Amino acid sequence: MTLTIATRESRLALWQAEHVQARLQELGHPVNLLGMTTRGDQILDRSLSKVGGKGLFVKELETALEEGRADLAVHSLKDVPMELPEGFVLACVMEREDPRDAWVSPHCPGLADLPPQAVVGTSSLRRLVLLREALDRLGRQDVRIEPLRGNLDTRLRKLDEGQYHAIVLAAAGLKRLGLAQRIRAIFEPAQSLPAAGQGALGIEVRADRADLLALLKPLAHEPTWLRVAAEREVSRSLGGSCSVPLAAYADWSDDRLLHLEAAWGDPEGRLPVVRVQEASPVRSLDEAVVLGQRVALALRAAGAQA
Repeated sequence: MTLTIATRESRLALWQAEHVQARLQELGHPVNLLGMTTRGDQILDRSLSKVGGKGLFVKELETALEEGRADLAVHSLKDVPMELPEGFVLACVMEREDPRDAWVSPHCPGLADLPPQAVVGTSSLRRLVLLREALDRLGRQDVRIEPLRGNLDTRLRKLDEGQYHAIVLAAAGLKRLGLAQRIRAIFEPAQSLPAAGQGALGIEVRADRADLLALLKPLAHEPTWLRVAAEREVSRSLGGSCSVPLAAYADWSDDRLLHLEAAWGDPEGRLPVVRVQEASPVRSLDEAVVLGQRVALALRAAGAQA
């Protein structure tokens, strides 16, 4: 069977699609790529939370699947809405790259080194509230956090042009494109809790393609899939939108428990960041979902708002 992968045309999206293409070709399947531009790629002057959310990056790819022009779509999982449209499923979650946030700056090794009235760029409400919390602890209310949109290369160009003193990006994308040397520092999860699914790739297909569900099974990485299923359920339970400043990160411990931590922040800065965590033995996607639901309930009880 010759397969066609629908993909966005940014350099990072093409890397991701070509990575899946290579894995499938190793299994003996000829694979073509169908490059597409999405609404999310076209709208760069407004934040995602104001123009329709992360679904703007996947709608055109889903249309290609629906019309039979493509067989599968490869996504960065943190860009995939928590509720897929009827008739579509995540067929596979692949092994995770580094899920952490990265500090990128030509002159400032870290937050504490920013000059007076510095400008830090991010496109994420999650990063905004966590950065603001960290800056407040340092007494740096003078630092401005400004929106930063565009693909990875565009964001780096804006930094190099001097529009920002520093920007915060996903470490996974930088590492995948061979740009790890641009990273000045890595935020550990305790410093900047990652977004649900960050660093993982998901493969979406039509729900009626049982042939593809079986074909893609060798590409799935179950430990990653269980982690991100718990994370994504926290987000889904709290509205599943990028307009909710929410972090959720799960990892396995030595005692074989899945530890899930989540954080919610007030985008207006009026309320403190709320954090909860829980650990549970998880052996199936259903159990991962239940863990995510419990953590979401605990977040609400602590003051998080959907």
